Amino acid sequence: MNVCLRGKRCAKVLIICLLLSLILTVWISLQLSPIITSLSVNTSDCECHPNEDNAHHKAKDMSSTETSSHRLAVVVPFRDRFDELLTFVPHMKTFLKKQGIDYKIYIINQMDVYRFNRASLINAGFLISRPECDYMAMHDVDLLPLNANLSYHFPTDGPFHVSSPQLHPKYHYKTFVGGVLLIRGEHFEKVNGMSNNYWGWGLEDDEFYVRLKEANLFISRPQGITTGINDTFRHIHSTHRKRDTIRLFNQKEITRKRDRKTGLNSVQFRLKSVNEVMIDRSAVSVYNVQLICDLSLTPWCQTRQTIASKGPKAANS
Repeated sequence: MNVCLRGKRCAKVLIICLLLSLILTVWISLQLSPIITSLSVNTSDCECHPNEDNAHHKAKDMSSTETSSHRLAVVVPFRDRFDELLTFVPHMKTFLKKQGIDYKIYIINQMDVYRFNRASLINAGFLISRPECDYMAMHDVDLLPLNANLSYHFPTDGPFHVSSPQLHPKYHYKTFVGGVLLIRGEHFEKVNGMSNNYWGWGLEDDEFYVRLKEANLFISRPQGITTGINDTFRHIHSTHRKRDTIRLFNQKEITRKRDRKTGLNSVQFRLKSVNEVMIDRSAVSVYNVQLICDLSLTPWCQTRQTIASKGPKAANS
């Protein structure tokens, strides 16, 4: 009888011990679980991009183990082209990410009453982006690269004209450097940027070509591209917008000459505000600027409607 009771007590003690052991094991596992998880994440070799959808993007080249040591400013002179911008931002994000480009998109939005001045906006964009970036893409908002072999990497040998005359959908003359041009910061400064005289559409990039040639900067262009003028770029310019090609006062005479007076060191603008705009889950920075025009030097900065309402004397005062 005593042996039996003693055996039952032993069995109960054994069961209690087993239960305590199981509870202790579970408790220890729960305490160690966060530590193990933390070690697993911190020792992995994956790259984490908590702000991956931002247009200021540090990407990694899928074909390389190293990230670029240079940062690209994609400077986009802009006004009233929001429909093109909706396509441009996500397209460039995908394109540049595949090349491993460290970049930021700068939309330089002209919000004054004057005629559009692409060159002055690029000058302003360069000054705004210079503290963060060491090279720039002067980039039209309506021109999208399609061929993955069009490089946006740092141009080591001089300006690199991505949208060369052999590849651009519309412009094919030898001295054309518009559309998309990559240039190092020191080279843009060397030529004093672009002329500020070109209010309205056209010719500012032709004058810039002369600046580059006079500074003995060799302009290189893509090689070995198998696509042509119809499928290397996508041109998304809206046909309902008429280009401002009118020449007012003595504008035609002045702008056909090399400008040796104005440039990066004389561009005048006010940065009114900076807005972060979300486009397809990507935040892009829009810099709202007001350009300043000296009517005594370039009265053609005004629109024809403004001149008609004020008269020529008011335009020249």
